[in-house]
Amino acid sequence: MTETEAQRLDKWLWCARFFKSRALATKAVGAGKLRLSGKVVAKSHQLVRPGDVLTFPQGPHIRVVKVLILAERRGPAPEAQLLFEDLSPIDADAGKGDRPKPAATPAQRDPGAGRPTKRDRRLIDHFRSPDK
Repeated sequence: MTETEAQRLDKWLWCARFFKSRALATKAVGAGKLRLSGKVVAKSHQLVRPGDVLTFPQGPHIRVVKVLILAERRGPAPEAQLLFEDLSPIDADAGKGDRPKPAATPAQRDPGAGRPTKRDRRLIDHFRSPDK
């Protein structure tokens, strides 16, 4: 394979829009959080080729993507989605059940009702602690 059939890993991740900046992609690769075809990668200058499988964390999810095409430039999102095949799609509903629910919901006021009056405040205080 020649050099034109490969691309720097950090640049490809940035062009595929997995990271907002190339520096963030370099930092993630340098932290050893990325696997290239099953092997941990610690250098951002590692070359990636079509057919390679990348595994890396992105937020609370683990992304597994297969490189289909090398990037010529960082284009719009629809163009970036053509660069890879997502082998583990993120389930939108999976993260909703993981968050803890608040202990108590705050009192709801009508929109445009403004701040509570002195009388409203006394009623709220009496409601919270009826002993007084």
